[in-house]
Amino acid sequence: MTKDTNSFAQKSYDIFAASTDAYHVSDHVDAPCPNPYAEGTIENILFAKNWVDAVQWHLEDIIRDPEIDPVEALALKRRIDRSNQVRTDMVEELDTYFRNLYADVKAAPGATINTESPAWALDRLSILALKIYHMQAEVDRADAEQAHRGKCAAKLAVLTEQRTDLITAIGQLLDDIAAGRKYMKVYRQMKMYNDPDTNPVLYAAKPGK
Repeated sequence: MTKDTNSFAQKSYDIFAASTDAYHVSDHVDAPCPNPYAEGTIENILFAKNWVDAVQWHLEDIIRDPEIDPVEALALKRRIDRSNQVRTDMVEELDTYFRNLYADVKAAPGATINTESPAWALDRLSILALKIYHMQAEVDRADAEQAHRGKCAAKLAVLTEQRTDLITAIGQLLDDIAAGRKYMKVYRQMKMYNDPDTNPVLYAAKPGK
């Protein structure tokens, strides 16, 4: 993809939606990701990002089974933790892409920073693609009562409006960065609970402690 900010957000959503559809062909958390894009491209990263989100979405469903075996639930919780770290790493990879893309842009006098980076906004868009897919599935459920389908249809309308607004907002943010009206920084999340050197439960369990 290029600096065509007007279409980047829409193209990103289209890739997220395609990935969501691809996941539901097998609808299995252990299915391999059929990424159609070349390694190293931004499209590849976007497709893979949504695939990770889709897998985690369904892991979150599975772990809420009231009959789940506690041992299996703990294993799933550990897997979800690892998935969260992967998601964070991929968002940071996307932000590095944007930082490099706009590296030559000089911030204008009075330029401001946004409350969230482009990649974290795209993270929200990826999750929104999953919400829309699953809410549509509820609207189409033949075994559900009409009242349930009606409530879900109303929620789907809100999600669809949110999609339009978020795509527009991301495009505007990228336009502002490209024009120097806004500038961006890449902040690493520095999640402490995954780090054996910063989580007190983990470092207290080290040998010799």
